[in-house]
Amino acid sequence: MKPHERQPQIEAIIRCEGEVSVEMLAQRFAVSSETIRRDLGVLAQIGRIQKVHGGARRPQLIREPSHDERATAATAAKAAIGRRLAATVEPGETLFIDTGSTTLAAAEALAAIPNLTVITNSCRLAERLARASADAAIHLLGGRYGLDNAQTTGIAVIEQLQAFRADRAILTVAALDPQEGAMDASLDEAQIARAMVRNARSVTILADSTKFGRHAAFAVCGTRDIDLVISDDSLDKAHREALQERGVELWT
Repeated sequence: MKPHERQPQIEAIIRCEGEVSVEMLAQRFAVSSETIRRDLGVLAQIGRIQKVHGGARRPQLIREPSHDERATAATAAKAAIGRRLAATVEPGETLFIDTGSTTLAAAEALAAIPNLTVITNSCRLAERLARASADAAIHLLGGRYGLDNAQTTGIAVIEQLQAFRADRAILTVAALDPQEGAMDASLDEAQIARAMVRNARSVTILADSTKFGRHAAFAVCGTRDIDLVISDDSLDKAHREALQERGVELWT
């Protein structure tokens, strides 16, 4: 049995049983322990399983740290993603932009594009755009205020979104799996992102390479709904190829 045939079976066993040992898998597939370790390394790299001492288990759902912690992580990658995003946006476009450290990092680059209309629930993004741009029309959605992310959430935000249509939804997510799609660690943020997806003509996901292969509790959209992913140069080959196979454009 070749690795590309064995690895999906290994993943299925781990997801069914929760946690398995290298020795058990080696016996089941009649291969060496080293072969199994290589298989587990491949599966762990793309986020399908989590390696543990002597074996592997199901990947755990992630919980995001505070905004301040996220804002200081992967700063160079996020700044580069912001510049790449600006290169895809045309003057005069209407954009939904959700709350996130990566979308916030894109603010200055977006502010240089003339005649944008931006609809957002991020108070920080609205302020940063307003200070940097003379002609952007910025609509801040009102709702329940959250201090950590300086954002508004809740049914009021979702209802207001129904009154808007956008050329694209620009979203930051907590996790991105090419097979399962985009996910968030917050139910409130996932609900708003889903509403933006429903009312936009296209969907752009901003995700540095650390977001790939992770899983979070709340679905945002499937891969079939994503038109463009903007990431960084560290994104591995397996995830690049998986997005390409699913027809998703990738900028790095």
